[in-house]
Amino acid sequence: MDAPSIIFEDNHLLVAYKPEGYLSQSDGTKAPDMLTYLKAYIKEKYHKPGNVYLGLVHRLDRNVSGIMVFARTSKCASRLSEQIRKGTFEKRYRARVQGKLKGEGVLVNYLIKDERANKTDVYDREVPGSKRCELSYKAGEFDGKFTSVDIRLVTGRSHQIRAQFAHIGHPLEGDVKYGGPKSDRGIGLMSCYLSFDHPTSGERLEFSI
Repeated sequence: MDAPSIIFEDNHLLVAYKPEGYLSQSDGTKAPDMLTYLKAYIKEKYHKPGNVYLGLVHRLDRNVSGIMVFARTSKCASRLSEQIRKGTFEKRYRARVQGKLKGEGVLVNYLIKDERANKTDVYDREVPGSKRCELSYKAGEFDGKFTSVDIRLVTGRSHQIRAQFAHIGHPLEGDVKYGGPKSDRGIGLMSCYLSFDHPTSGERLEFSI
């Protein structure tokens, strides 16, 4: 399994690459997770005594790779979370979906997370207990089996991309849970771009892989 890598860091935040197989934070098992790994990195590099603060601002599924940002202070965590609520924190993904998908569009659905099954159910209309979700997409090349898709999240619900594309008949490569075909390359989804305002300087930051 690949190890996480640091993309950017300063006194306020840390941007890192999460490999497939890492949890965003510990679930109580022995599985590796980003928060534990990065706290150990900070503690060692800066010779920090005691506990290290690192705020989890957003999550990626265990089997999804890509860019994540973490807050090194509680003030930074609060300001980044506020940007997510206001929609000024931009997240883009690249996916491989089954079948031929053409053009571009917007998907709006309502989701309910089944915590016991760790799966998200998708509805076309609002139902009790559901949360609205939205994303926009642009289809790219079709290789005869899968279409590459660029995705911009408007909301950030659990399993949103995986569930919404499965709902329209285009499950992700390797996403067996949502009806996708098995793949030895894992799930065809990566967080490839983040953009947000620096929590103290206000400078617009962009990170892409």
